[in-house]
Amino acid sequence: MMKSTLPFLALTGCSLLLSPSADACTGITLKSKDGATIVARTIEWGGSDLNSHYVVVPRGYTQSSYIPDGTKNGMTFTARYGFVGIAVEQEEFVAEGLNEAGLSAGLFYFPRTGQYKDYVLSEKDKSISDLQLVSWILGECATVDQVKAALENVRVIAIDPRASTVHWRFADTSGRQIVLEIIGGEVRFYDNPLGVLTNSPELPWHLTNLNNYVNLFPGSAPSQRLGAIELNSLGAGSGFLGIPGDITPPSRFVRAAFYQATAPQQPTALKTVLQALQILNSFDIPVGIEFAQGQAPADIPSATQWTSATDMGNRVIYFRTMYNSTIRSIDLNKIDFSRVKYRAVELDPVKQQPVQAIKIQ
Repeated sequence: MMKSTLPFLALTGCSLLLSPSADACTGITLKSKDGATIVARTIEWGGSDLNSHYVVVPRGYTQSSYIPDGTKNGMTFTARYGFVGIAVEQEEFVAEGLNEAGLSAGLFYFPRTGQYKDYVLSEKDKSISDLQLVSWILGECATVDQVKAALENVRVIAIDPRASTVHWRFADTSGRQIVLEIIGGEVRFYDNPLGVLTNSPELPWHLTNLNNYVNLFPGSAPSQRLGAIELNSLGAGSGFLGIPGDITPPSRFVRAAFYQATAPQQPTALKTVLQALQILNSFDIPVGIEFAQGQAPADIPSATQWTSATDMGNRVIYFRTMYNSTIRSIDLNKIDFSRVKYRAVELDPVKQQPVQAIKIQ
C-alpha cells in the first residue's frame, strides 16, 4: 500500500504539481475503420519517479476524499462500476482509467489557468479533491452526459492551495469526448471535436491557435520559381515546415493535432492502438530538457514516465513505461468486478528496460 498522509502529499504529489516541469501531458484520439475509438496519452514529470501503479477497483469499493488538512474527511463515494486505473504518487490519485461500462477518464495538468472554488468546511461531505475526481467518476458514471450531471452535485477542491490545477478528459463508447475545466471557480464543459488535449491555456484557446498553422499540409511543397532560380524541397515532409517542435503545451497541441489528423486510418482497434502509441513516441520528453543545464534532479530514463492507450469498446487499457517499452494490457472483460479484490500494483517492480539477447550460432 502507498502512503496516504499529508506530509507525503506535500513532499511528493503536491511538489509535483507545484513545478512548471510537471505540466506535460499529451492526449490524442484515433478512430478505426471498424468503428473503434481509441484515446491515448502520455504523462510527464522529469523531477522524480512518479511511483506509478495500476489499481483494480471492484464494484462496491468505498473511498473518501482528502481535504486540505490532510485527512480523508471529504466526500465518501462507493463505486457502482468496477474500473482499472493508472495512479501516480498515491494509489488514490488515478490519472487515467477505464471502467466496465466503457467510460474513459484522465486528468492533465492545467497550471496557471484553472481555479477551483475554495474549500468550505460546511460542504466537506460534497467536496472531492481534484486528484481523486477520476476515481469517483469512473466508479459513478457510464457516459459523458452522466459525468456532466454528476459534477452538478460536488465541489472540486485542491488539497494544497499552492499546487497546480488540472483539467480532465472524458470519453465514452459512443465516441463522444468532453473536456472539463474549472476556471474562476466556474465548471466549464467543452465538446472536444479533435480529441486532442495538452495543458494550459484553456481548450478553446488551443483550438483557435490552430488557425495560425493554416499553411501546413501533409506531403511536400511543390517546386516554384524565385526569380532566375528554382526552389525545391530538400527532403520529404516540407508541407509541415514550420510545425512547432518544442515541448510547450501549445506547440504539443498543434503537433498532436496534425500528426493525428494525417495518420492513415487503421482497419481494427488493435492496429489503431499500436498506431496511437507510435504517434506518441514523437512526444517523449528526454530527461534534462525541462531543467537548466546540469540541474536535472532525477535519475530516471525519461521524463515521459508512461504512455497509455484505451480501447473503450473492447474494454482494454494498454500501457508502456519509461522502464519497459513492452506494451502491456489489461482486459476488463476478464475481470469479475463483483468478486475481484481491490489491489494496487507497481507498474515496474524492476527499474530497468529488459534487453533480449540474440544468440548467433
